Order: sequence, then C-alpha cells, then structure tokens
Amino acid sequence: MEEYTWPARRPDVPGLSLDEVWAATIAALPVGASVAGEVIGRQPFGVFIRIDGLPGAVGLAEIIAMPEGMGLPVLGARIRGEVIDHVEHNRQVRVRLHEAGTALG
Repeated sequence: MEEYTWPARRPDVPGLSLDEVWAATIAALPVGASVAGEVIGRQPFGVFIRIDGLPGAVGLAEIIAMPEGMGLPVLGARIRGEVIDHVEHNRQVRVRLHEAGTALG
C-alpha cells in the first residue's frame, strides 16, 4: 500500500445530479454538525473521508484541523469530527477531527 493515495471518484447517487447531492449534503451537515466516517484517501496535507449516511459526500480533514500529536489516520480508519466549513468549488465538507482517543475502531 502506498503511503499517500487519492480517494476514488465520488460515487454516483442514482437519480440525483451533483448539484442536488451537494445541496443535500449542506442541508444535512451544517457547520458544527458531528460527523463520522471512513478515511478513503491520504495526502501529506490531510485525509479524505467518506461520511456516514451521505453516499455522495466527501469530507476533508486537513492536518491543521487535527488535534496536536494526532498522526495522519490510515486508509480505512474510522474517525469522528465536526463540520467546520463547506467548500463550493470542489464540493468538500471540511472537518475538524476529534481527539485521537475518540477515533472509532
């Protein structure tokens, strides 16, 4: 396994356009909402997350939004965090990860 990977292409959601998926994502995940998900990509700047319950949503937790001392989570790791922003141009949900001790098994 390579140390750094990009996530696979965003999954399609049958019957919905990308605009509809993005609108539903923003509605379901307002700033401050708690999220959980799986790490699906790693880069030196952070990790990409498949957010539970929203098949078309992609989260990004940058290293600056991780607790001090928390290493970069591995592919497949289950994490928890909080929505801190929505980025329109690449349709990503920015996430601040919780303390390392609260990562899911």
